[in-house]
Amino acid sequence: MIAFLTGGLTFVSPTHVHINVNGVGYHVNISLYTYERIESLKEVTLQIHHHITENDQSLFGFFEDEEKSVFKHLISVSGVGPSTARMATSYMAPLELRQAIISENAQAVSKIKGIGPKTAKRIILDLKDKMFKESDGKLEILLPTDPSIKEEAVSALVSLGFQKAKVSKTVEKTLKELDNEITVEALIKSVLRQLS
Repeated sequence: MIAFLTGGLTFVSPTHVHINVNGVGYHVNISLYTYERIESLKEVTLQIHHHITENDQSLFGFFEDEEKSVFKHLISVSGVGPSTARMATSYMAPLELRQAIISENAQAVSKIKGIGPKTAKRIILDLKDKMFKESDGKLEILLPTDPSIKEEAVSALVSLGFQKAKVSKTVEKTLKELDNEITVEALIKSVLRQLS
């Protein structure tokens, strides 16, 4: 099994990369989350999940252990394949996805392409306890009481031209510091002050 690959990037796209490891080129599937972290790099080390089926073998690469951990949890759920798991970590940051599952936020999970309400419930049922134990009590539940507040704020800020990954981080940080009952408008204003 391949645990990780270190080498030069000869090709980079939002869906996959080619890594030259001592003259051997590896085709590695990645998420948008990993792409945003490696797009400007010349050399990388990616944690690897080697996915083997009867008819195919594929490599999935992750810039951080947290993303690999969440990915492996997701593909352990019946009906969730590696493509759907990769879509999930492209749609939400790994920590955000972990928090949504622990918080039983089926609405947020079901918005991921390829995951409907039934699969979202199954993911939460199968993974909630495992992920909570894994967090060892260190993971804070940052999602506001009304998840739409966070989503509306992120959507509005992205439409203003800010990068989604940066906006999401700042929104989460702000929600930690402020009361979860904050209005969308107050949240957006607070984040704008931090980003400008």
